[in-house]
Amino acid sequence: MKKKSNTPATLTRRGFLKQSTTVLASAAAPMILPSTVWGANERIQVGYIGCGRRAGQLYALPKEEGQLVALSDLYRPRLEKLGKRFKDATLYDDYNEMLASDKVDAVVVATPDHWHTRPSIDACNAGKDLYTEKPLTLTIDEGKQLVEAVRKNKTIAQTGSQQRTMVACNEGMARILKGELGEIKTVHTANLPSPWTRDLGEAPVPEGLNWDAWCGQTNVAPFHPDLFAPRGNGKSYEDGRPYGWISYTPYSGGEMTGWGAHSLDMIHWGLGVSDSGPVEVWPEPVKSGELSFQGRALTGDNPWPEAAQLACPVVFKYASGITVHLDGKGPAGGGAYMGSEGRMNISRGVYEMKLNGGKKERVDEPKGLNDTTEHLRNWLQCIRSRETPNAEMNVGHRSTSACHLGNIARWCGRKLTWDPAKEEFVNDAEANGYLKRDQRKGYETV
Repeated sequence: MKKKSNTPATLTRRGFLKQSTTVLASAAAPMILPSTVWGANERIQVGYIGCGRRAGQLYALPKEEGQLVALSDLYRPRLEKLGKRFKDATLYDDYNEMLASDKVDAVVVATPDHWHTRPSIDACNAGKDLYTEKPLTLTIDEGKQLVEAVRKNKTIAQTGSQQRTMVACNEGMARILKGELGEIKTVHTANLPSPWTRDLGEAPVPEGLNWDAWCGQTNVAPFHPDLFAPRGNGKSYEDGRPYGWISYTPYSGGEMTGWGAHSLDMIHWGLGVSDSGPVEVWPEPVKSGELSFQGRALTGDNPWPEAAQLACPVVFKYASGITVHLDGKGPAGGGAYMGSEGRMNISRGVYEMKLNGGKKERVDEPKGLNDTTEHLRNWLQCIRSRETPNAEMNVGHRSTSACHLGNIARWCGRKLTWDPAKEEFVNDAEANGYLKRDQRKGYETV
């Protein structure tokens, strides 16, 4: 590794099934002519940067659209094991060598969060189309850099908010945007914790793992197997907090950006602010006995250090006056929309709707559809057409940014005013200091 919508109101459910891979929320005209013209039976050649847990699900490319041809990872034993499964794939210890190959048309970045931005920007600059997992970036500043790189290089770029391609989610959102719920004043979603301080010990670095490079832009920390795994392979503290890099401040925004990127993306979609963000954000005081962790009540005077700060509810206010509450009163991966004419709970692949005086309706994702495969299909088809994918980079950036804003509000412990056009806090040097992080020399994103 080298250092350095308008969805048509008349669209039928059958139409959703037929068009599940098209942009339903905001149709877009072709952006540019394709740099490569593929034949009808020619598959797009895809390489993977990062081959851990999530990548294992992203290998499910639709066979008629794409072909896995390259793999890059910092853990050589994992690469070699995958090489036996994908016998025709070229293996790379250094992703830069993959990007230099003219046999790779597009790349999937499925690294830990602190490694999303650098290879994604490098891929854009190398002329590769891009799929980057969510949460898109480690900081808001990184998101701005990545969006700029995508636009400058005219990259067809998708982020891993697969709910944007799911049939049930598109149908539910179409009904919200059509106005069936009436005037929406509030939305509720899951209360997700911010990351906390690492308190793990040290263990020997496994043979074949480039741990120094894995740490990337962060300071090199002692290796521990429960840090190396995203959620500690299911292991957790006694109070229920999972181990793993997704829980620790240097490497991630915690579950606030992990699951929160899905929640806020769905909420932004339904509120029609996918290219913007809130104007205010603040933490809510936690009353005695009301502190929870991902829906689970916490007991004891001090469940873990800084619990009241890192797991308190957060409120976002938008220019329309609508408030979004991360308070545990709505589903993870979506939200509970409260309208003057009814209510809708919408999350991954399902929505339940009840209009005033009516019966509850429930719509589930059609059986047999793999959400990840269909989202990849949308991306690959857009690579051919040069149209905008369902979850293009600025959409992913804005939903991830909102999650970062929630973390920053908790860290500052007060109400903050945000300018979504300038993407900075208003007259607040302390809060603006969290928009970027120090990056280790040689691993800077720009």
